[in-house]
Amino acid sequence: MAIKRILVANRGEIALRVIRTCSELGITSVAVYSTVDRSAPFVRAADYACCIGDAPAAASYLNIERILEVAQQQQADAIHPGYGFLAENAEFARRCAEAGLIFIGPGPETIAAMGAKIEARRRMIAAGVPVVPGTEEEITDADAALEVARDIGFPIMLKAVAGGGGKGMRIVKAAEEFGAALEAARRESSSSFGSDAVYIEKYLEEPHHIEVQVLADTHGNVIHLFERECSIQRRHQKVIEETPSPFIDEALRERICATALQATRGADYVNAGTVEFLVDKHYNYYFLEMNTRLQVEHPVTEWTTGIDLVEQQIRIAEGERLILQQKDIKPQGHSIECRIYAEDTLAGFLPTTGRLTAYHAPAGGWVRLDAAVTAGSEISIYYDPMIAKLSVFGDNRPTAVRRMQRALREYQIDGVDTNIDFCQFVLAHQAFQEGEYSTHFVEEHFNSVEQLELTTAEREVAAVAGIIRKLASEKLQQDHLPEPEAPNHHNSWKWKYRL
Repeated sequence: MAIKRILVANRGEIALRVIRTCSELGITSVAVYSTVDRSAPFVRAADYACCIGDAPAAASYLNIERILEVAQQQQADAIHPGYGFLAENAEFARRCAEAGLIFIGPGPETIAAMGAKIEARRRMIAAGVPVVPGTEEEITDADAALEVARDIGFPIMLKAVAGGGGKGMRIVKAAEEFGAALEAARRESSSSFGSDAVYIEKYLEEPHHIEVQVLADTHGNVIHLFERECSIQRRHQKVIEETPSPFIDEALRERICATALQATRGADYVNAGTVEFLVDKHYNYYFLEMNTRLQVEHPVTEWTTGIDLVEQQIRIAEGERLILQQKDIKPQGHSIECRIYAEDTLAGFLPTTGRLTAYHAPAGGWVRLDAAVTAGSEISIYYDPMIAKLSVFGDNRPTAVRRMQRALREYQIDGVDTNIDFCQFVLAHQAFQEGEYSTHFVEEHFNSVEQLELTTAEREVAAVAGIIRKLASEKLQQDHLPEPEAPNHHNSWKWKYRL
């Protein structure tokens, strides 16, 4: 079935990303938006746009009834869920099918099975995929669970059964910490996912987070698009990703990618998905989870393979066979992505909100910015604080690193605190430059108080520079003259680490 009209059930940069591919394929796009997103770029880019509710996600982007109602009114053929919100909601996928709409993603049964971490582990074990040692059932008795943890051996990880995005997770290094950590994990899991069910996994030391992009059609064809290194994380959430991984060699790459195909077939998977692994310092690798959607970091794979993953999602949903075979996928060069967040790195990466008073995007060859904000855009309390995804391509890793550093220096965002300077810190660090880093990079190398605190004199200089820039901008506006490019001083401690 040829899809002619797609409703994009999401917002921000990923909604704009999908809308752009729809335009290139000649497919009509329908955006849905909340009241606070009325003037957002993704709304203006769509062929049609409909308000679906107030700002809280539960009243808008999570409102299944309203989204399906708009889809019917707009005569959509299909729904693309993006990532987040309803993208991995099995009930939403089922309701789309019942309404006669094509859900651009896997079927509801697969989403449910792979979203339930214990069931996913069972399926992977049955498929012969290595999994991290842990419990086969959710924890129901704290005392019995403590004995299991002792048998597995500390440190262990408590993880939400219905979890994702680093929520409902706690590292437990000793038996005396177990009770409090279990209570905290259950509480956060209940708040985030509506279920307090958690299970135990062995915590791997010095792990690397390696994931493999896969595509599977309805005719039984499955291919991989190689791996991504996603080990630069804070609060168990990714910040910087790259491909290929600087950690694994070609032999291990072949084994992990082959295992990803094995896992995909074991899950009866269709459409685009990602199989995630943990690789320890001894190069042993274990299945972590399968994300049944498009990943945030998909641009780095698109850079190195030249394949539009959203286009592939749509074609698979139309019932087409994959025109690509594994031998056709020959990645070139190196790509890095930085997720740009509105957050206060000095306060433990806590989200920040506010209006973007100035916004200057980086540009130049081999630089891609997936963003849906402009000067004046509001970073609200209602949604994820990610502002944009900045990605670059280079013929090799050193070139890609230098290109990303240049792009980050060009990126100016005023009005909210951002993590741009943290990204610069990471890229300039010897451990990253040499590719010798794990998921513990932040704990091992980043002391925000020592490394990011300004001296009193530096703060005074930064404050004066900000006042001068503001006065100059106001004077230029009064004279109706174009404003010159502002210096990139959105966070003044950048001067200490600027290369």
